[in-house]
Amino acid sequence: MADYHLAELNIGRLRADKDDPSVADFMNNLDRINGLGKRMPGFVWIMEGETGEGNTATMIDGDPRYIPNLTVWENAQALETFVFKTLHTKFMDRRAEWFEALGQMHFVMWWVSAGHKPTLAEALARLEILRRDGDCSDAFGWDYMRKNPSPPRA
Repeated sequence: MADYHLAELNIGRLRADKDDPSVADFMNNLDRINGLGKRMPGFVWIMEGETGEGNTATMIDGDPRYIPNLTVWENAQALETFVFKTLHTKFMDRRAEWFEALGQMHFVMWWVSAGHKPTLAEALARLEILRRDGDCSDAFGWDYMRKNPSPPRA
């Protein structure tokens, strides 16, 4: 078993309420795409909300339109395969239909000890590090990951 796994947080804010027809394609396929992710080689864990309603039940700043996606993967290759080489890509390509442009960084990755399940508060703190300091070993994006694909040494 690896000493470290890769955690990622991706935040989107819906253009409309979750029950609005304009975001129905996204909402109706969320369980399908999350289920695909759970079946992918290298998938470890996904935050699924305190109420068991999936990650759409978890709010940021009390705003129900925010959709946080917090997952853990065995390595960068597993996450990259899911994000860019599966049905997930077709939905990612349509994100402008469903989500507002946030105007600031909304995606972050970082290494966690194997077995650790990060909290949303921890993930948001990592995102703030990335926003404040840019790519670093504590919080990074895809470009940094591709140049530094290995976790820290145990």
